[in-house]
Amino acid sequence: MRIVATLASLACFVGIWVWAYSSRNRSRFDEAAQLPFDQD
Repeated sequence: MRIVATLASLACFVGIWVWAYSSRNRSRFDEAAQLPFDQD
């Protein structure tokens, strides 16, 4: 059971890592990073 939990955790980690560093999301993340500096 520990092995299954470890592998599931690793799969979730890798999935989140791939999603975060995907080039499709780069513009959204760059825009969100600039929100604190946006003065209306």
